[in-house]
Amino acid sequence: MVKNKHNKNPTTLLRLVSTLVGCVFMIHLIMLYRRNYSVDNLEVSSQLLIHHPIVRELERVEEENIHMPPPRKRSPRAIKRKPKRPTTLVEEFLDENSQIRHLFFPDMKSSFGPTKDGGNNNTLHRFFPGKIWLDTEGNPIQAHGGGMLYDEKSKSYYWYGEYKDGVTYHSHKKGAARVDIIGVGCYSSKDLWTWKNEGVVLAAEETDETHDLHKLNVLERPKVIYNSDTGKYVMWMHVDDANYTKASVGVAISDTPTGPFDYLYSKSPHGFDSRDMTVFKDDDNTAYLVYSSEDNSVVHIGALTEDYLDVEPVMKRIMVGQHREAPAVFKHQNTYYMITSGCTGWAPNEALAHAAESIMGPWETLGNPCVGGNKIFRSTTFFAQGTYVVPLPGVPGGFIFMADRWNPADLRDSRYLWLPLIVGGPADRPLESSFGFPMWSRVSVYWHRQWRLPSGGKEIA
Repeated sequence: MVKNKHNKNPTTLLRLVSTLVGCVFMIHLIMLYRRNYSVDNLEVSSQLLIHHPIVRELERVEEENIHMPPPRKRSPRAIKRKPKRPTTLVEEFLDENSQIRHLFFPDMKSSFGPTKDGGNNNTLHRFFPGKIWLDTEGNPIQAHGGGMLYDEKSKSYYWYGEYKDGVTYHSHKKGAARVDIIGVGCYSSKDLWTWKNEGVVLAAEETDETHDLHKLNVLERPKVIYNSDTGKYVMWMHVDDANYTKASVGVAISDTPTGPFDYLYSKSPHGFDSRDMTVFKDDDNTAYLVYSSEDNSVVHIGALTEDYLDVEPVMKRIMVGQHREAPAVFKHQNTYYMITSGCTGWAPNEALAHAAESIMGPWETLGNPCVGGNKIFRSTTFFAQGTYVVPLPGVPGGFIFMADRWNPADLRDSRYLWLPLIVGGPADRPLESSFGFPMWSRVSVYWHRQWRLPSGGKEIA
């Protein structure tokens, strides 16, 4: 008798299922091994974080309950023309005449810094996200969209950012809010809290209208890395025209971290447009350019040349079609992490954390890292946009999430939100490619009205 070829022997079927399960399990083990990351290591890492007193303090988030102001009076004609829908908290945040604006942009009376706190140990070396931050001379810090460099030679931190101490205006009716280029500001510190103004280290061009840095153009998101082979400090930045059609990167160099930096040139990296960008220097001294491209629909990553003055030809396209910008890249236990924002102009939006075992990808999205505040705070990155992530000295898996609370009505009055970021513990949800097993550590940015550094006010360099 001839058997039907479609009939299955139950024993054979059971073997096939067992083999398949075994293959999935083996692939999972291989992936764990490749990442240098085991469940035991995860538990040990989590225990270290849980029992670290500073981490316990940083994870005690605060909640916010902001009450909307009463509706404004409108004329009967206006009501008839267009029914008024409820005003959102984001609209109140963007409205320079809002009755609750002071909650997002507190005035000078609540500012903090070395000239304000003096010997008051209750506030010394505490961050107050959203309040005006003063330098050692008592002036508001001007380092927006910035980045951080720790210099081994001087054992100091250098904070670079957009110096926006000018008048905010619109180049045309539908143009974005902007300030004429003044240059890149630089501040130095030994403790990440007390900042000395080192001046404008890359200045605008006042007269030559063809120059990339002519004052009517755009200079954003400067980042500086040090090349130990050449002894040069290399600055990368987003340069653009007033209408944001140039969409290029600019490069400048200096012999010292405090400049002055000499501007070299601009280009379209890998032949593509480039807007929000950052640079990341890996443990092996290889540096990478990470930038939003293709009309902000894709993020590109490519290695820099050995002198850090150009990009290598190879480039990877990641987060295709996701429309992410403001990339901030960092590394922990051989895993690469990135925090990005959505593309909504000056309006705040939801941050997303991403992870990869290789900086060139593939990258996977972990979700919104924000913890605390309230639902609106979390969905708007605490009404801010990330710009850089700095390792938190003395805390394993601890970092500082640097963000800007933009004030499009007066860009010079934009505020800084520095908040603790902790990498540790299992992922919030498993990813498809990890076969149902959580493979990445959770990335959490905790909301605090105030918080302190683990050094307790001492130099940490």
